[in-house]
Amino acid sequence: MQVPFKPIEFLSRDIEVERRADGTVVLQSNHRLAPYAPHIPALLAKWAEQVPDRLWLAQRRGPAREWLKVTYGEAKKQVDAVTQALLDRGFGPDRPVMILSSNSIEFALLTMAAMQVRAPVAPVSPAYSVMSQDHAKLKYVFDLVKPGLVFVQNGEIYARALAALNLEGVLLVHVEKPVPGLPSLAWSELAATKATDAVAQSIAAIGPKTVGKFLFTSGSTGMPKAVINTQEMMCANVAMMSMARVRKADDAAPVMLDWLPWNHTMGGNATFQGNLNEGGTTWIDDGKPLPGLFEETLRNLREISPTSFSNVPAGYAMLATALEKDESLAKRFFRNINVLSYGGATLPGDLYDRMEVLAVKHTGYRIPFVTGWGSTETAPTATSVHWASDRVGLVGLPYPGVQLKMVPTGEEGRYELRLKSVIVTPGYYKQPDLTAQMFDEEGFYRIGDAGRFVDPNDPQQGLIFDGRVVEDFKLTSGTFVLVGTLRTTAIAAASPVLQDAVVCGQDREYVGLLGFPNVAACRQLAGDSGAQLSLADLLAHPAVVGRLKEGLAKMNAEGRGSSMRVKRVMLMTEPPQVDGQEITDKGYINQRATLDRRKALVEKLYAGGEGVIDI
Repeated sequence: MQVPFKPIEFLSRDIEVERRADGTVVLQSNHRLAPYAPHIPALLAKWAEQVPDRLWLAQRRGPAREWLKVTYGEAKKQVDAVTQALLDRGFGPDRPVMILSSNSIEFALLTMAAMQVRAPVAPVSPAYSVMSQDHAKLKYVFDLVKPGLVFVQNGEIYARALAALNLEGVLLVHVEKPVPGLPSLAWSELAATKATDAVAQSIAAIGPKTVGKFLFTSGSTGMPKAVINTQEMMCANVAMMSMARVRKADDAAPVMLDWLPWNHTMGGNATFQGNLNEGGTTWIDDGKPLPGLFEETLRNLREISPTSFSNVPAGYAMLATALEKDESLAKRFFRNINVLSYGGATLPGDLYDRMEVLAVKHTGYRIPFVTGWGSTETAPTATSVHWASDRVGLVGLPYPGVQLKMVPTGEEGRYELRLKSVIVTPGYYKQPDLTAQMFDEEGFYRIGDAGRFVDPNDPQQGLIFDGRVVEDFKLTSGTFVLVGTLRTTAIAAASPVLQDAVVCGQDREYVGLLGFPNVAACRQLAGDSGAQLSLADLLAHPAVVGRLKEGLAKMNAEGRGSSMRVKRVMLMTEPPQVDGQEITDKGYINQRATLDRRKALVEKLYAGGEGVIDI
């Protein structure tokens, strides 16, 4: 008998299915969308009034890395003070606030204050400032938005990036260190402002269509686009997420350890604002699922027992290894966990199994893994797996209040997905031409993704993500290659060797991969000698090559035709480059830009020889 899942009450699956004569299918939930807050600052005000002493945010600070903590009541007072300071300086709908820094307490407080003065918040990927050499994307988004205020946590870190911008007439604000050579205002001065009745008057003027944020797309097809996020979009979406899991009145407030970047829609809207909607506590995690940085996450987990935990598959690979080795860490991690979630790629089956073995050992139950699907343009989550399932790779079913149109692509069982809902953006800021291209003749947003039913005869089983329609190509045989599906399947099959990959083969006879290796995992596979090997020697190590070939050979044997079989692979020593637009601000690989920049490697892959692995 299989071990049961932890008893969590989810929203029931109740989907209306419309099947049209042309093969189009429209799905929508029969559940009505619950009432939602008028705006995001109202959520902070609610909890500040009801539970002023509850911890809202915490972050390690200073040389000793002690926790700096802010309660809901304290946060509301600081936000109102900064709101007054912004009003005094003439901020409003026509003077946006740009944030360049990573997640921080002040980042959160400034976001709320800017919303209270109805100034759009434009958080920008720190990679555009810190990792970039030419700052091309930073300059582009700065010129597009034309902010009246630019915020940095540490002026010294962002000095080079700021020097690339024309800051005339722009208020520069810093927290920890001023910007060398530039006039900047200390955060403490804003926070010391005395709030007046003008704050409440400004908040009262916020409407459903008031722009809360400009969130930038990844720039995978050029420069980033500024996606308009209205207050109604964001509030409706957190209400949808809240409906997905039924919470009882006596449930403890959610506790979250959060590393997802708030400049990204998933971190800034779904995670940060989602937890605020529930009156939860967010411990800001300065760790990341990368070698050398994940140790900070583990350090935090030795002190914090979250009620939910979210990460990308690479993060779960590191977490599972740590939990398997450290009994006390595992006990603390699983103490209060109700759900686990993942995004960015399909969770490999072996990782799912390892996490569930650990969960059963420490809780007596399996823990449900949940995920969702959407985009920056949908605030972000339009579908959700709101049930306990032991199948990974699902994207679920539409939330209440979302219509999902599925248009046949020509391949049996595969559909192009389109969306209509209050959570869909009204458009791209200052780009009406691109906005007009977003929607079809019925007003559905063309997201560009494809999907298929788990069981065409039982839509309640949900949908599987089936790649990006715009990335697909044909082999010389005329066979379509579903790039997104093959990429995620191959990464999972070759776990843990591949961190990511780009799919090659347009107008070729067969499919090949250029792989970005998971270097830390490869060193573990290589055993005792792994730490001393050069990167080139490591990637040629028999254990690494063997694991890669074994996993992909198995995938090939199980694949549905030549479009799902990989014949050759090259593991690359050069990581993806920000300035080459190979990696997006969300950490995803830009297929088109990478193939264009690495044409020589593609040719070498198909020529064969040294460094080319035949599967």
